[in-house]
Amino acid sequence: MISVKNLSHSYNNDGILAINNISFDVAKGETFGFLGPSGSGKSTTQGILTGLLKQQTGKVSVAGYDTMKVQNERFNKIGVSFEQSNVYSKLTARENLKFYAKLFDVPTRDPDELIRLVGLEGKEKVRAGEFSKGMKHRLTFARSMINNPELWFLDEPTTGLDPTIAATIKDIIRERTASGTTCFLTTHNMYIADELCDRVAFIIDGEIVLIDTPKKLKLQYGQKLAEIEYFKDGKLITETLKTIDNADKSRIADIIKNYDVQTMHTKEATLEEIFIQVTGRGLA
Repeated sequence: MISVKNLSHSYNNDGILAINNISFDVAKGETFGFLGPSGSGKSTTQGILTGLLKQQTGKVSVAGYDTMKVQNERFNKIGVSFEQSNVYSKLTARENLKFYAKLFDVPTRDPDELIRLVGLEGKEKVRAGEFSKGMKHRLTFARSMINNPELWFLDEPTTGLDPTIAATIKDIIRERTASGTTCFLTTHNMYIADELCDRVAFIIDGEIVLIDTPKKLKLQYGQKLAEIEYFKDGKLITETLKTIDNADKSRIADIIKNYDVQTMHTKEATLEEIFIQVTGRGLA
């Protein structure tokens, strides 16, 4: 669904590159995470892929269309949910979605259905200008589904949302991708990427440094550890031991045999820990 070859972009044509010669592919039905801190090149890349920024170099195909050429049909196939909500404040929630639906040449979804889906039922006739930041974000997310997109661009889809609503949004993403929608997810939140993505790309200073599945990254970069809590002489003791070290494996067996074990679970590195390890940079 997406093919990017040798893509670079400079905002001022001054040799300073926001993205530098990046290449990657996203398969149909895949959820692809584009991960990095603010200023790393995530939004620039998404802007080019969605047609908001003019492509300067490289070869890019989105939903089967060459992005160097203006083809309005391409926009019937894509949906975009921005981190910064850009709804029309003087229009109601329903009016926002109805207006947006008229921009497409394909069948669209019922606005009220989408409003209910994101937990805004009862707010159909309320002007978006009266919405909180989180409610506007949900309306923007709902709008991105109005045309049943084959390719879905999501920029920080759970930002500013309480845990319950964030869980609902993640469930919606899972349901749509399970039905075949391709998702391009830009975020600096490694936890949501770990939950939702089939593969992830780490981008830093405009360059992609690594692409792989979260599972493979954890196996390659994360230590295999076991944390055990047990009682010894009336005190609760906690030990973290390596499951691939022979001495530690013997210690685990000794604890299980001789002490009252309360809890024992394996630990793995998080994507955020791996990102810092690989890039030497945090996500702030």
